Amino acid sequence: MWFEQAVLYQIYPLGMCGAPKENDGIQEHRILRVLDWVEHIKKTGADTVLFNPVFDSDRHGYDTRDYFTIDPRLGTNEDFATVCKAIHEAGMRVMLDGVFNHVGRGFWAFRDVQEKKWDSPYKDWFHIDFGGNTDRNDGFWYENWEGHNELVKLNVWNPQVKDHHCEAIRHWVKEFDIDGLRLDVAYCLPPEYLKELRSFTQTVKPDFVLMGETLHGDYNRWMGQELCHSVTNYECYKGLWSSFNSMNLFEIGHSLARQFGPEPWTLYKGAHLLSFLDNHDVNRIASQLTDKNHLYPAYALMFGMPGTPAIYYGSEWGIQGERSNNSDDGLRPALELPKWNQLTDWISKLAEAKKNSEALCYGSYRNVMLTNKQMIFERKTDSERVLVAINAENQPYVAHFDAGCGLAWDLITGEKHDFGGGSELPPYSAFFWKMER
Repeated sequence: MWFEQAVLYQIYPLGMCGAPKENDGIQEHRILRVLDWVEHIKKTGADTVLFNPVFDSDRHGYDTRDYFTIDPRLGTNEDFATVCKAIHEAGMRVMLDGVFNHVGRGFWAFRDVQEKKWDSPYKDWFHIDFGGNTDRNDGFWYENWEGHNELVKLNVWNPQVKDHHCEAIRHWVKEFDIDGLRLDVAYCLPPEYLKELRSFTQTVKPDFVLMGETLHGDYNRWMGQELCHSVTNYECYKGLWSSFNSMNLFEIGHSLARQFGPEPWTLYKGAHLLSFLDNHDVNRIASQLTDKNHLYPAYALMFGMPGTPAIYYGSEWGIQGERSNNSDDGLRPALELPKWNQLTDWISKLAEAKKNSEALCYGSYRNVMLTNKQMIFERKTDSERVLVAINAENQPYVAHFDAGCGLAWDLITGEKHDFGGGSELPPYSAFFWKMER
């Protein structure tokens, strides 16, 4: 499966392209700005572009009005097809955000219910009680998503709703040749629905990938042979930054061992969860880290750990952004053209090392050495062994451990490393040592 060796580049289009907050219905061809980013994205080492919502919506994209039409603030279906074609011609894949748990109040079927009430043929597309009401005074109550009345929960048990979603996916594959979906709030979707979606998508495109958004709990509830291929690894996301801020790498080391370690009770051995340092819902990693020097080892840790790594647009050159006053605007800025700096160069080397290493893509996980400020772990397959070494300290550190051989080559720089007499780790450093067999 291609996703297991992929590096994702995530874009929140309404933000990056500078669309107005409210859908004013005025058509602007903003999505074409992504064309200026295609070569940059490829240069970072990413091979898959993940677009957050692009379809017609009330405000932020997760309040869908129409699954079949590109948001007019971004342009036309033809515009987006042009962007997807350019991405594919550059040798990369495209994933979209599948927002199937809920829609916006402007969704055409919900508007029909508002107009016709119990006479609407779409009333069973939602969870509605005509004996109640809402703060919007619709004359009926409806179930929403987590208390947000602007997000109307769909009845995904209804065969007509499932058929509508499947037709949308078929349309997206036909018109944009997409290669997979991020399923928004997949933790809210019943396993039975996920199974049907998985079965359907394999008939449309055999290597089509479903990657679900999950937060906490046992990810095996939503991921498996008949469910999502992958899910978001929020458990390790937290450790990827807080371990550096607290100078306690035991936190992330123990999380990774719990998820992927050699013990028989390991939770996700062999799985390829989505690894990330930030995204459109959480603070930018450059804002989250107390010491900005930790950006380099943090990215190395993300690329070295088991999983499929993701880069969030702009973070590859270290832009900052935080949630404020319960608003995500600071996380989703408009950016004209991409930039390239030392951090971007580092990330591109990590991505290249990851994609070209069987051990880093498919290898087992084992902690070799853990201190508060240093960690070394092993990724291993039958044909390759790589040690990932991290020094979070602002001082050099000499690591003494049994490497099992005398020489290695750093997959990031190509330089030879001799383990004799100890391994010196410079301040804020990281290495991917491919071991001599």
